[in-house]
Amino acid sequence: MTTDVAARAGTRPSVRTDTRLAWTLVTGSDRRERWRLALTAFGAALATGFCLGAAALAALTGHQVSAPYGNGLLDEPGTRQGVVVALLLLLVPVAGLLGQCARVGAVHRDRRLAALRLAGAGPRQVRRIAALESGLACLAGSVLALIAFGAMLATTGYPVPLAWAGFVALALAVPAAGAGVSVFALRQVVASPLGQVRRVTADHGPGFLVGLIVPVLLVVAGSALLALRGTRDIAAAPLLVCAVVVVTGAGSVWVAGASSRLIGARLAGRATRPAVLIAAHRLRQDAWAAARTHAALLLATVVGVAFVGVREVLLDTLHRSQREGHLGMDISYYTFGIDLVGGAVLVALAISLFSLAVGTAESVATRRRTLAAQAASGVPYGVLARTLLLETALPLAPAVVLATLGGTAVHLAYASAVGAAAPVVMPLLVPPAVYAACLAATATSLPLLRRSVHPSELRAG
Repeated sequence: MTTDVAARAGTRPSVRTDTRLAWTLVTGSDRRERWRLALTAFGAALATGFCLGAAALAALTGHQVSAPYGNGLLDEPGTRQGVVVALLLLLVPVAGLLGQCARVGAVHRDRRLAALRLAGAGPRQVRRIAALESGLACLAGSVLALIAFGAMLATTGYPVPLAWAGFVALALAVPAAGAGVSVFALRQVVASPLGQVRRVTADHGPGFLVGLIVPVLLVVAGSALLALRGTRDIAAAPLLVCAVVVVTGAGSVWVAGASSRLIGARLAGRATRPAVLIAAHRLRQDAWAAARTHAALLLATVVGVAFVGVREVLLDTLHRSQREGHLGMDISYYTFGIDLVGGAVLVALAISLFSLAVGTAESVATRRRTLAAQAASGVPYGVLARTLLLETALPLAPAVVLATLGGTAVHLAYASAVGAAAPVVMPLLVPPAVYAACLAATATSLPLLRRSVHPSELRAG
């Protein structure tokens, strides 16, 4: 492999050469690499499944069907469009998972990337090879998802043969998108010829005005507009709610990064406990790592708080209409649709938590020699374990608070628009549950941390 690269050193690398090298890396993977490739393939399979499901439902646009499941929710074109949108929105946390897998690959392949650099490959070519390697793993997951989806549709007699060509095109587009996500995730990563993987620029994040003030003002303005217009222009409600959710999520991500830098700077000079001191220095060194890792989780928190509040209002309205005899269909038709949205939110949260666990494992693997050196110098394992949890808990708390405010603004505005009483208790149970789940996801890396502090990690090379 390295001979092939050396022979082509000084010439412009071709896509064919890079693809062949990427295939060599995939087939020559060790156990750790196989785990990373399996995670990448799993993320691609999820993305392909969501895209194929959305495409299958979208292909039925304008058709009246009778689905044997869903309590009639998939029979009407209007309700099918809502399911399609929900499936497409699930691609957001999946993209975050693929990005985390790409970063894991960057640090686990440091020796082989360095060998490519010594053989004559440039930094861009190395990143391109790494992206193609992820693309091949995504292709495997995408093909498996296509086969499973085709087997499922074969039993239902899918009535649109032309749609199968679209299914194949989607299955091929997902690996391309996965490679693109990998390129974006590795855009600031360079492998040096000496085996060091580093970021080439400091990540300072967005400014205060763009990152926090603007999202907060847009949240307030959008919620007020939604409440004032009420049912007079109900078609504008979904767009306004989407805007509120997106800008609140962006503000929460900014708060996660800014609070990491602020907390790290303050605690580094005042902390007396070893775990807090080590965590503060870590947060100060890479303040925006938390923002990158927690982005999808914070967006899921905004959506979760808003959904629980809106769900309470909807259920109360449905039961009142049922008692008064004003429902046009059975109440199970409506409750199934509400529960389906809740299931989509839970799936997005689960994918985001899985991405957080992968990101935490990547962080531990990157610092394994530093952690082993700390343990060898006398730092107990318990201190390092508490440090790992604090690195998630400290910057996440203020970001979850802002995410809660955004979700609360959405369901309060909705309750005001329909003239119903706003729920209080149930929506506020979501943020503590998400916060605890984040700590639990971080704790899954504690066994890896115990192995990383072994003295054998101190060996050079």
